Amino acid sequence: MFVTFEGVEGSGKTTQIGLLCQYLSKKKIDFIATREPGGSPIGDSLRKILLSEESRIDPKTELLLYLAERSEHIEKIIKPNIEKGKLVICDRFSDATRAYQIFGRKLPRNIVESFIEFSTNGLEPDFTILLRLDPVTALLRAKARNSQMLFSEGRFESEELDFHKRVFEGYEILARESKGRIKVVNAVGDQGEVFHSVLKVLIQCGVINEA
Repeated sequence: MFVTFEGVEGSGKTTQIGLLCQYLSKKKIDFIATREPGGSPIGDSLRKILLSEESRIDPKTELLLYLAERSEHIEKIIKPNIEKGKLVICDRFSDATRAYQIFGRKLPRNIVESFIEFSTNGLEPDFTILLRLDPVTALLRAKARNSQMLFSEGRFESEELDFHKRVFEGYEILARESKGRIKVVNAVGDQGEVFHSVLKVLIQCGVINEA
């Protein structure tokens, strides 16, 4: 099964995936956790370009780099592990491209969707956890997090607030369009409370057993 986590910058995806990994390890569930960009060796190199504050990238170039990384990620990491029967958990996937490049960057949706289809060969997550947190609060969290990192990954955090509001609204639209797949979790509250909600959704969806 293939499960992704989505949300605006600072919504807590990485933290919640970490808590989920601890839970799955204790339950002895066979899984792999990965991320975009950066889930493959090529992805690690592209991550430094795509997320560095020093990078100045045209929106079309940005889109194509993300999709190139995703194609490699799918072929080298995601598909092989799905075929082995593992639970694959990914920090961001195609919904991030839709939210950031279509709604945030205002690239034409029909063109971006056709590129997504080409790069993924139609692969979509079985379920997606969307951590809902208002962009103002989330952005403050993200900037505080990045101030503690040795390597700056703050290119998106440096965008204007209007950009983040468009991304947030984009995710809301996607959630309404894909209610069966995208499960919204309120990301307000402490990490434990949010994880309890995440776990409840994953149990309800049959991703993991309650026992």
